[in-house]
Amino acid sequence: MDNSTRLQYLEAMGIDVWVPRKQAVVEIEENQAVSDNESIPIEEVDNTLTLGWDELKQQVNECNKCDLSQFRKQIVFGEGNINAEWMLVGEAPNQDEDSAAKPFVAQSGFLLTEMLRAIGVQRESAYITNIVKCSPADNKDPKVNELKSCDSYLKRQIGLVKPKLILAVGRVAAHALLGTKKPISELRGIVHYMDDIPVVVVYHPAYLLRSLLEKRKAWQDLQLALKTYQEK
Repeated sequence: MDNSTRLQYLEAMGIDVWVPRKQAVVEIEENQAVSDNESIPIEEVDNTLTLGWDELKQQVNECNKCDLSQFRKQIVFGEGNINAEWMLVGEAPNQDEDSAAKPFVAQSGFLLTEMLRAIGVQRESAYITNIVKCSPADNKDPKVNELKSCDSYLKRQIGLVKPKLILAVGRVAAHALLGTKKPISELRGIVHYMDDIPVVVVYHPAYLLRSLLEKRKAWQDLQLALKTYQEK
């Protein structure tokens, strides 16, 4: 009778079977290894930070990481000079931008263009994008998971452009770029840094259209940005 059959008979009769400790440990370790391997999830490798412009845009175009992808007409990837020294980052496309597939259009876009022109920067010489690439419903602020879903896309855009200066346009963009929840009134007027790139916070043009008295502060912030750029 082989040992395996003998052990089965003894176990059936209720007789405790003595197993050498070393053998028992080996069996436990083998079973544990199988269990561990079965419980380890296979994670998808995110190669976003290695992509070129065309591949990055294609990945964003096919993105379905959050619910915004279900309702967009099209992505608003960004536009402008991909070798720009000035990079502008807004919060999220509105419905007009979703329709045009361009950031900062209509009245707020016109005002932004004029703000840049006032300090000698042509819009087409800058690179302009948003934190989030799809338009939230009813022009609401993007949610935390929506911001996180687009985080690697924006990081790659910044890495490809390699700007000398970033303008964070509006509260949401400032919070996302700088990792803070401070009010914009405390963030403006100061030069921040993101991976050694100076970041200047400015009011969103849509806000300035509703709050004309704040335009003076916006002009001060633009002059700070220009001074920082010139000293870079």
